[in-house]
Amino acid sequence: MLINVVVIILLGIGLLFFLAGAIGILRFPDFYSRLHPAGKLDTMGLLMSMSAMALYTLHDFNLNAVLTSLKIMLIVVFVFITSPTATHAIVDAGVRAGLSPWTKSEEGTENDLSV
Repeated sequence: MLINVVVIILLGIGLLFFLAGAIGILRFPDFYSRLHPAGKLDTMGLLMSMSAMALYTLHDFNLNAVLTSLKIMLIVVFVFITSPTATHAIVDAGVRAGLSPWTKSEEGTENDLSV
C-alpha cells in the first residue's frame, strides 16, 4: 500500500538524520560545535521517525488509532519545545564552566611538530 511506502521513506529519512547527527557528534572538534548536530539533527530525525509511526498507526482508521497518533505528535511538539531549551542550557553551562571554543591554529604554532 501507499501508506507503507510513505512510512518507510519517512523512517529512512529519520535514520539518515540520526546517522548524520551521530557522525557530527563524533567528527566535530569541540563541545560547542558538537551540540549543533546533537540538537538539530536528532530533533529532525525524531520528527521524521515519529511522523512515520503516527502515520503507520493511522493504518486502521478508528478512534483509538487517531488518539494514539495525536499522542505521538504531542511528543514531537514537546521535543521541539524542550530540545532547543536544553541545548541552550548546556551551552550556558559550558560557558559558565569556562570552556573555550575551538579555534583553528595557524601554521608554525602549537600544532607544528616538524621541529
